[in-house]
Amino acid sequence: MIDPLRLLGYFLWIFKEIVSGTLSMTTSLFTPHGYSRPMIVQVPLRCTTDLEITMFASSITITPGTLVVAIAAGDEADDPPTLFVHVLFADSEADALDGLYDMETRLLTAMRRRPPKPVADAILRGAQGTQEGETA
Repeated sequence: MIDPLRLLGYFLWIFKEIVSGTLSMTTSLFTPHGYSRPMIVQVPLRCTTDLEITMFASSITITPGTLVVAIAAGDEADDPPTLFVHVLFADSEADALDGLYDMETRLLTAMRRRPPKPVADAILRGAQGTQEGETA
Protein backbone atom coordinates (compact mmCIF):
# COMPACT_ATOMS: atom_id res chain seq x y z
CA MET A 1 0.00 0.00 0.00
CA ILE A 2 1.40 3.37 -1.02
CA ASP A 3 1.85 6.06 1.64
CA PRO A 4 0.88 9.36 -0.09
CA LEU A 5 2.80 11.61 2.33
CA ARG A 6 5.99 9.58 2.05
CA LEU A 7 5.59 9.45 -1.73
CA LEU A 8 5.28 13.25 -1.79
CA GLY A 9 8.42 13.42 0.38
CA TYR A 10 10.18 11.11 -2.07
CA PHE A 11 9.24 13.30 -5.03
CA LEU A 12 10.51 16.39 -3.19
CA TRP A 13 13.77 14.57 -2.44
CA ILE A 14 14.11 13.54 -6.11
CA PHE A 15 13.56 17.17 -7.13
CA LYS A 16 16.40 18.19 -4.78
CA GLU A 17 18.62 15.48 -6.31
CA ILE A 18 17.80 16.72 -9.82
CA VAL A 19 18.76 20.29 -8.88
CA SER A 20 22.00 19.24 -7.15
CA GLY A 21 22.88 16.89 -10.04
CA THR A 22 22.29 19.69 -12.53
CA LEU A 23 24.61 21.97 -10.55
CA SER A 24 27.30 19.24 -10.46
CA MET A 25 27.02 18.71 -14.22
CA THR A 26 27.18 22.44 -14.91
CA THR A 27 30.16 22.92 -12.60
CA SER A 28 32.05 20.05 -14.25
CA LEU A 29 31.55 21.65 -17.67
CA PHE A 30 33.47 24.73 -16.56
CA THR A 31 36.19 22.92 -14.60
CA PRO A 32 39.43 22.47 -16.59
CA HIS A 33 39.87 18.75 -15.88
CA GLY A 34 36.31 17.99 -14.86
CA TYR A 35 35.27 15.75 -12.01
CA SER A 36 33.68 13.00 -14.06
CA ARG A 37 34.66 9.39 -13.26
CA PRO A 38 32.31 7.34 -15.42
CA MET A 39 31.59 3.75 -14.47
CA ILE A 40 28.86 1.15 -14.82
CA VAL A 41 27.70 -0.49 -11.61
CA GLN A 42 25.57 -3.59 -11.11
CA VAL A 43 22.70 -3.02 -8.65
CA PRO A 44 20.84 -6.12 -7.34
CA LEU A 45 17.38 -4.84 -6.46
CA ARG A 46 15.12 -5.15 -3.46
CA CYS A 47 12.27 -3.90 -5.69
CA THR A 48 9.93 -6.76 -6.54
CA THR A 49 6.98 -5.38 -8.51
CA ASP A 50 7.08 -3.96 -12.02
CA LEU A 51 5.86 -0.60 -10.67
CA GLU A 52 8.68 -0.40 -8.10
CA ILE A 53 11.34 -1.35 -10.66
CA THR A 54 9.96 1.13 -13.20
CA MET A 55 9.79 3.97 -10.68
CA PHE A 56 13.32 3.23 -9.44
CA ALA A 57 14.76 3.05 -12.97
CA SER A 58 12.93 6.25 -13.92
CA SER A 59 14.22 8.02 -10.80
CA ILE A 60 17.79 7.01 -11.66
CA THR A 61 17.48 8.10 -15.28
CA ILE A 62 15.86 11.45 -14.50
CA THR A 63 18.69 12.33 -12.10
CA PRO A 64 21.56 14.06 -13.96
CA GLY A 65 24.75 12.01 -14.07
CA THR A 66 23.05 8.60 -13.87
CA LEU A 67 21.42 6.41 -16.50
CA VAL A 68 20.00 2.88 -16.46
CA VAL A 69 21.63 1.08 -19.38
CA ALA A 70 20.23 -2.44 -18.84
CA ILE A 71 17.85 -4.43 -16.69
CA ALA A 72 18.41 -8.13 -16.04
CA ALA A 73 15.35 -10.03 -14.94
CA GLY A 74 15.82 -12.44 -12.10
CA ASP A 75 13.87 -15.42 -10.96
CA GLU A 76 12.10 -14.39 -7.80
CA ALA A 77 13.31 -17.36 -5.75
CA ASP A 78 17.09 -16.95 -5.80
CA ASP A 79 18.18 -14.18 -8.11
CA PRO A 80 16.83 -10.62 -7.75
CA PRO A 81 16.29 -8.33 -10.74
CA THR A 82 19.41 -6.28 -11.46
CA LEU A 83 19.97 -2.84 -12.94
CA PHE A 84 23.15 -1.79 -14.69
CA VAL A 85 23.63 1.93 -14.09
CA HIS A 86 26.06 4.32 -15.78
CA VAL A 87 27.28 6.79 -13.16
CA LEU A 88 29.33 9.91 -13.96
CA PHE A 89 30.05 11.44 -10.56
CA ALA A 90 31.15 8.94 -7.93
CA ASP A 91 34.49 8.47 -6.24
CA SER A 92 34.14 4.68 -6.19
CA GLU A 93 31.74 1.88 -6.99
CA ALA A 94 30.84 1.68 -3.29
CA ASP A 95 29.93 5.40 -3.28
CA ALA A 96 27.74 4.94 -6.35
CA LEU A 97 25.98 1.92 -4.81
CA ASP A 98 25.43 3.78 -1.52
CA GLY A 99 23.63 6.58 -3.36
CA LEU A 100 21.56 4.20 -5.45
CA TYR A 101 20.55 2.07 -2.47
CA ASP A 102 19.63 5.23 -0.54
CA MET A 103 17.30 6.15 -3.41
CA GLU A 104 15.83 2.64 -3.50
CA THR A 105 15.28 2.63 0.28
CA ARG A 106 13.43 5.97 0.13
CA LEU A 107 11.25 4.76 -2.75
CA LEU A 108 10.40 1.40 -1.19
CA THR A 109 9.60 3.00 2.17
CA ALA A 110 7.08 5.23 0.42
CA MET A 111 5.65 2.42 -1.73
CA ARG A 112 5.38 -0.24 0.98
CA ARG A 113 4.81 1.88 4.11
CA ARG A 114 7.73 0.10 5.76
CA PRO A 115 11.49 0.04 5.21
CA PRO A 116 12.80 -2.69 2.87
CA LYS A 117 15.16 -5.49 3.85
CA PRO A 118 18.78 -4.44 4.46
CA VAL A 119 20.94 -3.89 1.38
CA ALA A 120 23.29 -6.74 2.33
CA ASP A 121 20.47 -9.24 1.73
CA ALA A 122 19.97 -8.07 -1.87
CA ILE A 123 23.70 -8.06 -2.59
CA LEU A 124 24.16 -11.49 -1.04
CA ARG A 125 21.26 -12.98 -3.04
CA GLY A 126 22.67 -11.47 -6.25
CA ALA A 127 26.17 -12.79 -5.55
CA GLN A 128 24.87 -16.27 -4.80
CA GLY A 129 22.87 -16.31 -8.03
CA THR A 130 25.92 -15.20 -10.01
CA GLN A 131 28.18 -17.81 -8.42
CA GLU A 132 25.66 -20.57 -9.09
CA GLY A 133 25.30 -19.43 -12.70
CA GLU A 134 29.10 -19.40 -13.21
CA THR A 135 29.61 -22.92 -11.90
CA ALA A 136 26.83 -24.46 -13.95
